[in-house]
Amino acid sequence: MTLKTKLFATTSALLIASTGALYADGHATHPVTGETLASDQTFTYRDLDESPSIDPGIAEDSAGGDILRDLFEGLYNQDATGNLVPGVALSHDVSEDGMTYTFNLRDNAKWSNGDTVTAGDFEYAWKRAASPELASPYSWFIELMALENASEVIAGDVDPSELGVTAIDDTTLEVRLTQPLPYFPQMLTHFTTFPVHQATVEEFGSDWTKPGNMVSNGAYVLTEHVPQEKLVRERNEMYWDNENTIIETVTSLVINDENVALTRYLAGELDRTDVPAGQFPRLAAEYPDQAVSVPLSCSYYYLFNLRDNAPEEIQNADVRKALSLAIDRDIIVDNVLAGGQKAAYTFTHWATAGFETPDIPMASMTQAERNAMAVELMEGAGYGPDNPLEIDLVYNTSESHKSVAVAISQMWKQTLGVETTLANQEWQTFLEARSNGDFEVARGGWCADYNEASTFLDLMQSDSGYNDSKYVNAEVDELLAAAKTSDNAQANYDRVEEIVAEETPIIPIYHYASVKMFAEDLEGWPFENFQQNWYSKDLYKIAE
Repeated sequence: MTLKTKLFATTSALLIASTGALYADGHATHPVTGETLASDQTFTYRDLDESPSIDPGIAEDSAGGDILRDLFEGLYNQDATGNLVPGVALSHDVSEDGMTYTFNLRDNAKWSNGDTVTAGDFEYAWKRAASPELASPYSWFIELMALENASEVIAGDVDPSELGVTAIDDTTLEVRLTQPLPYFPQMLTHFTTFPVHQATVEEFGSDWTKPGNMVSNGAYVLTEHVPQEKLVRERNEMYWDNENTIIETVTSLVINDENVALTRYLAGELDRTDVPAGQFPRLAAEYPDQAVSVPLSCSYYYLFNLRDNAPEEIQNADVRKALSLAIDRDIIVDNVLAGGQKAAYTFTHWATAGFETPDIPMASMTQAERNAMAVELMEGAGYGPDNPLEIDLVYNTSESHKSVAVAISQMWKQTLGVETTLANQEWQTFLEARSNGDFEVARGGWCADYNEASTFLDLMQSDSGYNDSKYVNAEVDELLAAAKTSDNAQANYDRVEEIVAEETPIIPIYHYASVKMFAEDLEGWPFENFQQNWYSKDLYKIAE
């Protein structure tokens, strides 16, 4: 099958050089491309679930990240191919030992209330995100950034004031690391590093993210939020580059059912939506200029609960490996999903920058060989026709997740006689259940926070904030720690992937593709950005 791809002309870099004209109904053409602009410059898209939070210090999901990149701006942004471009920071200097970064901030960045964005706003936000008081589910990202005293601050052993970030003056931010990280600047496009307005947070407390209260520094401001229904943001007139923003209003609609969302898209209610599992071939044939599939930096996997109080059967590595072997990943990607996804035998996505997929033995086996080994391992563990394994599998509500779960449970039943009980949960409930260990086997999806293999494999660290399996392996911890300063991190990553494949705390199932429908008049989407980090300020609609 040939996947249809649509590569739109990007505006992320081009708009910087534009004429500075304001875009309204009367402005007929794009200042750089010369395309005739539509009078309606609104963008409406579908989200599967309500994001747990739109507080940069608390947010934890990719859909929330999409919203936060509109509402807030960090030190750097990404262009259409994933390269760093200036955000609030214009540039940075690095010390000879690679452990001190000095960021030079623009002096014309404003908050939506007119206040100047300063280096102090970043210092406050980072220390807040690391503080035990906030208890951010993403505080571990501050630790991954290798900030001085990060581990101690997060653990509550050191005051947040000791974190390695200091505002030297309003336009100079100093960051001190405990070790050099070549990819450190890439990490600064992540929402956890975005600034927050201290006075607003302190005035409104947990209500500071509500419309009317929120003060933000991105290209858009929050104007309406109906939980479980929609979130609306409109152009921020105080944004330093507002004159080059074309899209006026952005609306994300929470629609749990992919087929309902597709129907609404085809009726013209949405400008972007997800392609339901298995429907890409048909939609690509019927709508070749709208159906799109490109690699996406996410991995789909199942994780086992390895806590001491978890069921004994899933504590057995042979049982876990048998369950992994019995999954025919080719059927999942070719028949169930059929959208350009690739079978996964490693956790790290195959297209991750600088990563070479290691040789995992099961990857080169035929499915018949995998099934035979799975049966042998399961019988060795004491399970078979006379003593079938019974497990519970939970996933967050989605027809696509359900389709994958049903297919895999049938594979387990047919090959191993496993009796699987399937259960779906609402997104927030699902996240809490995984975090609390209230599951046996659960669906997982991880999207890269930056384009380097450690963004995946660090989840295998014993103390990772998103190691929901609670997998512990001293060798893995040592390998990942050493990789951060190694001249050949690939060797460490290879070994970690080999250990994970053998001990199977997780089952990698497939590597994502971004499979969506886009309105024909929408331009500027960054299809060549592997992380698919998009900014509404770079989008625009052309006249039909």
